[in-house]
Amino acid sequence: MPEPLLEVRALDAFYGDFQALFGVSLRVAPGEVVAVIGANGAGKSTLLNCIAGAIRSSRDAILFDGEPIGDQPAHAVVGHGIALVPEGRRLFASLSVEENLLIGGQLGRQGPWNLVRIYDLFPVLAERRHVPSTSLSGGQQQMVAIGRALMSNPKLLLCDEISLGLAPIVVREVYARLSSIVAEGSSLIIVEQDIVQALKAAGRVYCLQEGRVALTGSAGTLTREAISAAYFGA
Repeated sequence: MPEPLLEVRALDAFYGDFQALFGVSLRVAPGEVVAVIGANGAGKSTLLNCIAGAIRSSRDAILFDGEPIGDQPAHAVVGHGIALVPEGRRLFASLSVEENLLIGGQLGRQGPWNLVRIYDLFPVLAERRHVPSTSLSGGQQQMVAIGRALMSNPKLLLCDEISLGLAPIVVREVYARLSSIVAEGSSLIIVEQDIVQALKAAGRVYCLQEGRVALTGSAGTLTREAISAAYFGA
């Protein structure tokens, strides 16, 4: 396996006195798509928030491009080239579609993504660039959230439940764009409860159960029975 772009090493995470992650380890290679699956409360979003710097951890628990970043704040992590598409999209309601996108590019990181390229990826956003983001459909809002993250030109894109609450046809449309994102040089971590969608999109899969890695392996070789046992703790 090539040298990882991201390496998570025995990561513990806490909310006050409550421990949410227990010794979680994970690797993502350059250009790789990794899925993290698990039931509600398994720790999936906590893992992404730790990687993104929204939850601080020990310095050496997260390495990015070989540099320990576990204790760095979110704004510093974005500067390294990690961007999060948060669960629930979290757009700025008072801003237009284009204003939301421009916020993602404030750091000025060099790379392939700019407004023109985002509108090429999601043409419907170009048509609605000046309308309030809250006037969009759920699927279109998800496109804005992905586009906003891409505007920071990340090496690693973290996608938290991007299919949540969307119609199946919209989910397929959003997921169809992921190959274009990878083709531009980004690696992806996809957090999903939709196991079928996750297995289609990813090369490797990690399954979390109650804050621990219960199963990992190639998406093409893991059996339905093994995934079910890891997912539900059977």
